[in-house]
Amino acid sequence: MRPLSILTACLVMLALYGVIFERDRLLEFAQGGAVAAAERPEGTEDEEEPVAVVLEEDTAQRVSVVAARVERQNVADGVILRGRTEADREVDVKAETSGLVMSPPLRKGSFIEAGQLMCELDPGIRPAQLIEAEARLAEAQARVPEAQARVVEAEARLTEATINDRAASRLSQDGFASETRVAETQAAVSTARAAIEAARSGVEGAQAGIQSAEATVATVKKDIERLKITAPFAGLLETDTAELGTLLQPGALCATVIQLNPIKLVGFVPETEVDKIEVGASAGARLLSGREISGDVTFLSRSADVNTRTFRVEIEVDNDNLTIRDGQTAEIVISAAGADAHLIPASALTLDDAGTIGVRYVTEDQKAAFAPITVLRDTVKGVWVGGLPDPVDVIVVGQEFVGDGVPLSVTYREPSE
Repeated sequence: MRPLSILTACLVMLALYGVIFERDRLLEFAQGGAVAAAERPEGTEDEEEPVAVVLEEDTAQRVSVVAARVERQNVADGVILRGRTEADREVDVKAETSGLVMSPPLRKGSFIEAGQLMCELDPGIRPAQLIEAEARLAEAQARVPEAQARVVEAEARLTEATINDRAASRLSQDGFASETRVAETQAAVSTARAAIEAARSGVEGAQAGIQSAEATVATVKKDIERLKITAPFAGLLETDTAELGTLLQPGALCATVIQLNPIKLVGFVPETEVDKIEVGASAGARLLSGREISGDVTFLSRSADVNTRTFRVEIEVDNDNLTIRDGQTAEIVISAAGADAHLIPASALTLDDAGTIGVRYVTEDQKAAFAPITVLRDTVKGVWVGGLPDPVDVIVVGQEFVGDGVPLSVTYREPSE
């Protein structure tokens, strides 16, 4: 009797647990079975029920998204660079001779014209050196007539010696002159010829003395000219000129001059973009202050920087009012050949599992697919991208919640909405 009592107690406990703790499940089970039995038509076979369940499940698995149909358009391409402004010319004007500065200084920021005096040096003894050099030149010039007169005198003696030699030779043939007399006349002819050569050498020496004196005069005059240091071109003083009383040696700085009109925009183009740029192409830039400027490409380097593997490009921009400064940061856009692209909202961009940027679009069988893209340009209206089929239904809402091959329930809208 004892085992039977234990078994009965266990059954009672199980029944109480089901009634108290699993009451809701028991009621749902009882009601579900009753409803299914009541709604099932008479004569319906059990084999048709799985088909209905599959259709309901297929409808429930479709994800609702919003898509926009986008067609390909031709858009002007451009190369975007980060660069800076640079003065067209910048020169450190330095002294070529030594001397004390005797002119008042010009302050930095001043505008100067080409040829304007910047620094004037004390001439010292240079005027006296010039007088001495000119006197030596005059002396050398006076020696030339004297040397030329000696040449004439030597030529006359040669003529006389030649006549005497001919006469002595004839007399010697008739027996009226000795051989000694003939030898003397021949020696006189040789002496006269040597005198002519010496006189001509004297003329050449006098002319060389003139040239030497002229070179000395020119050197002193050039040194005096270098006492005045002038601006090589019109521009702005980037530094003060040398202070009054400063001793300048050859190579010492007088001042730095920059030319800001025209001004250059300088950027560095990567290897992947360099073939898109040509000299003469139009370009624009936006400074950090918000000002927009434009110009033309004037230089594209043929040699890459050894460290960055980029190519220097220069753009010339008018700066008549000198409001653009040297060294300002600029965002540069250089026009290039047009390309076919799609304009899509920036919000439609997404990433795949590998981190590739692209968009999700609707296939012909109403499923989601991913397409990698190339961003060509970012505008206010959207992003111009390449690499998409044409036309394409881009998913603009819900692209983050679907993967490749997921069935879609698509609602269409205009791309600009």
